[in-house]
Amino acid sequence: MRNDVRRRREAAGLSQADLADAVGVSRQTINAIERDRYDPSLELALELADFFDCRVEDLFDPPD
Repeated sequence: MRNDVRRRREAAGLSQADLADAVGVSRQTINAIERDRYDPSLELALELADFFDCRVEDLFDPPD
């Protein structure tokens, strides 16, 4: 699933580890999400959207 996590994280000046700590997951999880190798749970998707103050739909764009 394509997503906007990397762009938003970098725009906020955060490392993967910083974002991971903020949402309670490992840096490897953030890395996998950014590389489209892992689709987060609904709970994590909501947590990330809340962190970036956006809608889940704005952060994650499911394939057509």
